[in-house]
Amino acid sequence: MKPREIFIVVSILITGGIVIFYTIWPSIVWTFVFFGPVILLGYYDIFQSKHAIERNFPVLGHFRFVLEKIRPEIMQYFVETDTEGRPINRIYRSLIYQRAKGVIDTAPFGTQMDVYKNGYEWMDHSIYAKNHVEISDGFRVLVGGPACKLPYSASILNISAMSFGALSKNAVLALNTGANLGDFAHNTGEGGISSYHIKPGGDLIWQIGTAYFGCRTKDGNFCPDTFKKNAEIESVKMIEIKISQGAKPGHGGILPASKNTKEIAAIRLVKPHTTVYSPPTHTAFNDAEELLHFIKQLRDLSGGKPIGFKLCIGKKQEFINICKAMTSTGISPDFITVDGGEGGTGAAPVEFSNSLGRPLRDGLSFVYDTLVGFDLKKNIKIIASGKIITGFHIAKALALGADMCNCARAMMMAIGCIQALQCNTNTCPVGVTTQNKSLMRGLDVNDKAKRVAKYHEKTIKSFAELIAAAGISTPENLNRTHINRRVSMNSILRYDEIYPYKENGSLL
Repeated sequence: MKPREIFIVVSILITGGIVIFYTIWPSIVWTFVFFGPVILLGYYDIFQSKHAIERNFPVLGHFRFVLEKIRPEIMQYFVETDTEGRPINRIYRSLIYQRAKGVIDTAPFGTQMDVYKNGYEWMDHSIYAKNHVEISDGFRVLVGGPACKLPYSASILNISAMSFGALSKNAVLALNTGANLGDFAHNTGEGGISSYHIKPGGDLIWQIGTAYFGCRTKDGNFCPDTFKKNAEIESVKMIEIKISQGAKPGHGGILPASKNTKEIAAIRLVKPHTTVYSPPTHTAFNDAEELLHFIKQLRDLSGGKPIGFKLCIGKKQEFINICKAMTSTGISPDFITVDGGEGGTGAAPVEFSNSLGRPLRDGLSFVYDTLVGFDLKKNIKIIASGKIITGFHIAKALALGADMCNCARAMMMAIGCIQALQCNTNTCPVGVTTQNKSLMRGLDVNDKAKRVAKYHEKTIKSFAELIAAAGISTPENLNRTHINRRVSMNSILRYDEIYPYKENGSLL
């Protein structure tokens, strides 16, 4: 029988069954027979903790998983792709969920992309592959230059900047609890430090943006006193000045009035229930030398904790000027976070997210080469941020010169983000990016925290297995010769050919 004939027969049988039930049994009986299981399923959904979408939308939430099951067949042409045209929803999102849940994360039927398409990248494996690479000290990075009194031993993979306010309190609690379980760091984002960042006990990287949330005066300028108070919190291990971000470099952030609750306003030191704008640039400094003196001021006020800055590379000369100022003043940051123009988890104008900011590979290689050229790299760690999802993404970033990586979207997916694209409307259906208490309730902190830690653990393990296959003993031995990129149908270049190394001190 054909599928449509089967459907017709089944529908006739079901209709007949309903008629028979209605004729023989009282209406209350057949009503319970047909609707009782639905009611029981709804109650189960409300009290289970694994799926936020089902907790928030009992019964209806199951349709999402039905569509997810058949998505590879009916939606293969309608999936979001990354900068290389790879279907991120179908491959990476499934991978993140599998790792976060601790289930099998292998994929059948070989390579999931066109290996002859321009932009395809791969690592060279070795016939003398290592049997095992120990995940120990080699997978942690000591951040802190000569002027730093309290250096921090960081994991090579940490949670990138996402603010409380943009994220719900349950999302922040889950992320920080996961960071504590997995012994890695959690960047607060520019929204300040909340009790939800502190209570779980995870290590924090406190980010200070252009609005100086958590350390500002009434006029919105930097306040040394409130900065010192927050910087002395024990769980704050590093402090990051956000100059720009990949999603919208040169554009300030926006916290809608609907998300600006009394609690959030108190943390940010702003007026509640108002739309809050972050300016596009800082008022604490106006040029490269002033930036470095601001870094020194923060280091002194914090008692010697690692101080760095985050930026998406735009005008190259401006970063070169910062390096020149490091040489002339003798002041340097302990770390620099390079954000790619393709990164960003929050809402941003399309023109900014698509057409502004240097992509991660280009920005990262430029920063590394410039620091080496000015003989500054030895005291400064580089953090790569921008669609870091898999072990291979970590390998590519480290090969280009990064010492460690941050990831945001993968961590959001680990706590249940389904990319509903309602981050800026306060209606996130899974409670990740909303201040609506009824929606927030769906996100179970304990369950999602374990998923964050598990995703981190499995991704680090996959990275270790990857470099072991390449015959590399430790992450420090990765370099640009290990990564290949197809640049045309019959031309392949290594990263060191695409991004040639500079000699140490060659720019002095």
